[in-house]
Amino acid sequence: MGLCYSLRPRLFGDLSGSISNANSESDHQPPDPGMMMMPSCVRALIQNGGGGGGGKRRLQLLQTPSSSQKHKNWDKLEAKKVSKNIDRALKELKREYKQTHRLLLLGAGESGKSTIVKQMRILHVNGFNAEEKKQKIQDIRKNVKDAIVTIVSAMSTLIPPVPLANPEDQFRIDFIKSIAPLSDFDYTQEFFDHAKKLWDDEGVKACYERSNEYQLIDCAHYFLDRIDAVRQSDYTPTDQDLLRCRVLTSGIFETRFQVDKVNFHMFDVGGQRDERKKWIQCFNDVTAIIFVVASSSYNMVLREDNNTNRLREALALFRSIWNNRWLRTISVILFLNKQDMLAEKVLAGKSKIEDYFPEYASYTLPDKVTPEPGEDPRVTRAKYFIRDEFLRISTESGDGRHYCYPHFTCAVDTENIRRVFNDCRDIIQRMHLRQYELL
Repeated sequence: MGLCYSLRPRLFGDLSGSISNANSESDHQPPDPGMMMMPSCVRALIQNGGGGGGGKRRLQLLQTPSSSQKHKNWDKLEAKKVSKNIDRALKELKREYKQTHRLLLLGAGESGKSTIVKQMRILHVNGFNAEEKKQKIQDIRKNVKDAIVTIVSAMSTLIPPVPLANPEDQFRIDFIKSIAPLSDFDYTQEFFDHAKKLWDDEGVKACYERSNEYQLIDCAHYFLDRIDAVRQSDYTPTDQDLLRCRVLTSGIFETRFQVDKVNFHMFDVGGQRDERKKWIQCFNDVTAIIFVVASSSYNMVLREDNNTNRLREALALFRSIWNNRWLRTISVILFLNKQDMLAEKVLAGKSKIEDYFPEYASYTLPDKVTPEPGEDPRVTRAKYFIRDEFLRISTESGDGRHYCYPHFTCAVDTENIRRVFNDCRDIIQRMHLRQYELL
């Protein structure tokens, strides 16, 4: 089993400077070449007297050529002790590795993967401390700026364009556009005044309603409604603010948490196309893939490609992962996310699913469907249609080597994620046992 380099300090301690320190206490003798050629982990254990501590004399004996039988026997005993300690440490590391459930979060950009990770922190890692909340204030205020800049800029580019309800507020739009390109921006009260006044304008609201025609962050409505709180000098973000805050994920991030004494490692990676090539680094030996879909994106196009429908992109990505030859034994937990936003769109009736997915017109609900209490039948039909589009892909191969487990989620709803993750734990445990041929 390969040893992750990042775990070496945990296993063998900090090795920097050990040899030089030992030499400085031995009349500045140069290090033995044989000693320097040893692997660093073995060298560290030798320097600690085989892990027993207080091994300076042992180190000197090991580094000093000895002609006596006594010293030769001592060398053999020390080497044997070091070998046993290395074997014991590697065995413990392997045991810990096998007992850990590794979950890989995949999905297209802006599907809600990072929000799921934040929920795990809130539910299982004592949430966010005061310093972390303070660090997020600038990101949240930037979300306010990005939202209002995007909306007022779209008013003149949409076809047909959207005019202000109060034309006298044009100077406010001019101000907002003037600060749009500034990356190092001081969020003054003047800025918040203009943003709030514009958000109250019916023309701006009408432009927001057409946000599927341009790229707007999902949290725009939430934070523009929260301007009065966000602008305060003593503002402290709430958990909901942190969950809604949008920051582009670039690279790979690991979150570790424990549930009922079971260790979980969750890996979150960027979802945009140029980030996906990094995923292969995470594929090796994961317990399960959690594939996150923005169900409400049926009427939206990609941020990185203004021609491709987001939901169709998610379906294509799911197909490529499901059929990847390296992943044919790894089951997928499907999070059909943003159910709250899907329901809003369906009930508003402005963007019909059949306009983007013609097959929806002839779709009929399966017999065994359990709607949520009080759920509108139109919403039930919409969410199950999207679910079945993914299940159709997962059942095409029918090889029985991996399975798809769908769940309807709202990543910003902590109780929903708590319930869904609890439901998934038994599935993950079965996958884990099957992975190590214990089931």
